[in-house]
Amino acid sequence: MANRQSLKELQERLARRLSAARSEVATASWLAVEAGGQRYLMPLVQSGEIFPWTTVQEVPYTKPWYVGVASLRGGLQGVIDLGALLHRSGPVLAPVSERVSSDSRMVSLHTALGINAVLLIDRLLGLRNPAMFNAVDERLPDAPACFGHRLIDAKGQAWQELDLQALSTEPEFMAIAA
Repeated sequence: MANRQSLKELQERLARRLSAARSEVATASWLAVEAGGQRYLMPLVQSGEIFPWTTVQEVPYTKPWYVGVASLRGGLQGVIDLGALLHRSGPVLAPVSERVSSDSRMVSLHTALGINAVLLIDRLLGLRNPAMFNAVDERLPDAPACFGHRLIDAKGQAWQELDLQALSTEPEFMAIAA
């Protein structure tokens, strides 16, 4: 009888934990990252797998933000320096070889987007959901099409929402030749 009771308690605990896990995943909307000194929110539904920094084969005659090609899980992926791509008109960032650290990661685009590319980011900052932000600033009129709203968190830090689908269809993203 005691075994039956403990099994029932175990099943109830597991059911509660599964239910809590489902609700947590459902409320997390964005993957928070830092690239080029800026904070970005990437929609989880548009993000793919996260990889540690690995060896990248440089490709000659490409734009400065195109780092090269990496073999990840048996497939070739183009590696794009997200900070350099989004800040083309801003200050010039140091070369990737000087900026890559143990915190650097590569985030793949979701396979549904049909692009074999990963975005090089400086570091992951976790998951975020809408309840973590106090204010929403409207999209700037001169901002790229891939920029959504700017959100302000409880610490007063600004976060830029980044639409990866819109980014992957921008002419600049698709034209890597220098």
